[in-house]
Amino acid sequence: MYDFITGRIKGGGYAIKGAWLLLRHEPSIQVQFVISIFVTIAGFYFDITSTEWMMQILAIGLIMTAEGLNTAVENIADFVHADFHVKIGRIKDVAAGAVFFAAVVAVIIGLIIYIPYIF
Repeated sequence: MYDFITGRIKGGGYAIKGAWLLLRHEPSIQVQFVISIFVTIAGFYFDITSTEWMMQILAIGLIMTAEGLNTAVENIADFVHADFHVKIGRIKDVAAGAVFFAAVVAVIIGLIIYIPYIF
Protein backbone atom coordinates (compact mmCIF):
# COMPACT_ATOMS: atom_id res chain seq x y z
CA MET A 1 0.00 0.00 0.00
CA TYR A 2 2.84 2.39 0.87
CA ASP A 3 4.49 1.84 -2.54
CA PHE A 4 1.20 2.52 -4.28
CA ILE A 5 0.71 5.84 -2.46
CA THR A 6 4.31 7.01 -2.93
CA GLY A 7 4.12 6.01 -6.60
CA ARG A 8 1.01 8.17 -7.09
CA ILE A 9 2.66 11.10 -5.31
CA LYS A 10 5.75 10.78 -7.51
CA GLY A 11 3.53 10.53 -10.59
CA GLY A 12 1.74 13.71 -9.58
CA GLY A 13 5.10 15.43 -9.21
CA TYR A 14 6.10 14.35 -12.72
CA ALA A 15 2.79 15.66 -14.06
CA ILE A 16 3.29 19.04 -12.39
CA LYS A 17 6.85 19.17 -13.75
CA GLY A 18 5.54 18.40 -17.25
CA ALA A 19 2.87 21.09 -17.03
CA TRP A 20 5.49 23.60 -15.86
CA LEU A 21 7.82 22.63 -18.72
CA LEU A 22 4.99 23.14 -21.22
CA LEU A 23 4.10 26.55 -19.81
CA ARG A 24 7.73 27.65 -19.72
CA HIS A 25 8.97 26.44 -23.07
CA GLU A 26 6.07 25.98 -25.50
CA PRO A 27 4.76 29.12 -27.23
CA SER A 28 1.48 27.47 -28.28
CA ILE A 29 0.66 26.55 -24.67
CA GLN A 30 1.66 30.04 -23.53
CA VAL A 31 -0.75 31.61 -26.03
CA GLN A 32 -3.55 29.27 -24.95
CA PHE A 33 -2.80 30.02 -21.29
CA VAL A 34 -3.07 33.78 -21.88
CA ILE A 35 -6.35 33.27 -23.77
CA SER A 36 -7.64 31.16 -20.88
CA ILE A 37 -6.88 34.01 -18.48
CA PHE A 38 -8.82 36.46 -20.68
CA VAL A 39 -11.88 34.20 -20.96
CA THR A 40 -11.76 33.57 -17.21
CA ILE A 41 -11.79 37.32 -16.61
CA ALA A 42 -14.68 37.59 -19.10
CA GLY A 43 -16.51 34.90 -17.15
CA PHE A 44 -16.28 36.93 -13.97
CA TYR A 45 -17.15 40.16 -15.79
CA PHE A 46 -20.30 38.73 -17.40
CA ASP A 47 -21.15 36.64 -14.32
CA ILE A 48 -21.68 33.48 -16.35
CA THR A 49 -23.69 30.60 -14.91
CA SER A 50 -22.26 27.51 -13.22
CA THR A 51 -23.03 25.44 -16.32
CA GLU A 52 -21.26 27.98 -18.51
CA TRP A 53 -18.25 27.87 -16.16
CA MET A 54 -18.16 24.09 -16.46
CA MET A 55 -18.23 24.24 -20.25
CA GLN A 56 -15.59 26.97 -20.31
CA ILE A 57 -13.29 25.04 -17.98
CA LEU A 58 -13.77 21.88 -20.05
CA ALA A 59 -12.95 23.82 -23.23
CA ILE A 60 -9.79 25.27 -21.66
CA GLY A 61 -8.78 21.82 -20.44
CA LEU A 62 -9.45 20.32 -23.87
CA ILE A 63 -7.23 22.87 -25.59
CA MET A 64 -4.39 22.63 -23.06
CA THR A 65 -4.51 18.83 -23.19
CA ALA A 66 -4.52 18.74 -26.98
CA GLU A 67 -1.62 21.21 -27.15
CA GLY A 68 0.36 19.18 -24.62
CA LEU A 69 -0.21 15.92 -26.48
CA ASN A 70 0.67 17.60 -29.78
CA THR A 71 3.94 18.82 -28.27
CA ALA A 72 4.70 15.32 -26.99
CA VAL A 73 4.01 13.78 -30.42
CA GLU A 74 6.21 16.37 -32.13
CA ASN A 75 9.06 15.81 -29.67
CA ILE A 76 8.89 12.03 -30.08
CA ALA A 77 8.76 12.36 -33.86
CA ASP A 78 11.80 14.67 -33.87
CA PHE A 79 13.66 12.27 -31.59
CA VAL A 80 12.89 9.25 -33.76
CA HIS A 81 13.70 10.99 -37.05
CA ALA A 82 15.37 14.39 -36.74
CA ASP A 83 15.56 14.99 -40.50
CA PHE A 84 12.54 15.74 -42.65
CA HIS A 85 10.55 12.64 -43.51
CA VAL A 86 7.17 12.51 -45.23
CA LYS A 87 5.67 10.06 -42.72
CA ILE A 88 6.93 12.06 -39.72
CA GLY A 89 5.46 15.19 -41.32
CA ARG A 90 2.12 13.43 -41.68
CA ILE A 91 2.18 12.34 -38.04
CA LYS A 92 2.87 15.91 -36.94
CA ASP A 93 0.11 17.23 -39.21
CA VAL A 94 -2.41 14.78 -37.75
CA ALA A 95 -1.45 15.81 -34.20
CA ALA A 96 -1.83 19.47 -35.17
CA GLY A 97 -5.19 18.63 -36.74
CA ALA A 98 -6.37 17.28 -33.39
CA VAL A 99 -5.46 20.61 -31.79
CA PHE A 100 -7.40 22.35 -34.56
CA PHE A 101 -10.52 20.30 -33.77
CA ALA A 102 -10.18 21.13 -30.07
CA ALA A 103 -9.72 24.83 -30.88
CA VAL A 104 -12.81 24.93 -33.10
CA VAL A 105 -14.89 23.27 -30.37
CA ALA A 106 -13.54 25.74 -27.79
CA VAL A 107 -14.38 28.72 -30.00
CA ILE A 108 -17.91 27.40 -30.56
CA ILE A 109 -18.36 26.93 -26.81
CA GLY A 110 -17.07 30.46 -26.23
CA LEU A 111 -19.47 31.90 -28.80
CA ILE A 112 -22.42 30.01 -27.32
CA ILE A 113 -21.54 31.35 -23.86
CA TYR A 114 -20.66 34.97 -24.65
CA ILE A 115 -22.80 36.04 -27.63
CA PRO A 116 -25.97 36.28 -25.49
CA TYR A 117 -24.12 38.48 -22.97
CA ILE A 118 -22.76 40.79 -25.65
CA PHE A 119 -25.91 41.26 -27.72
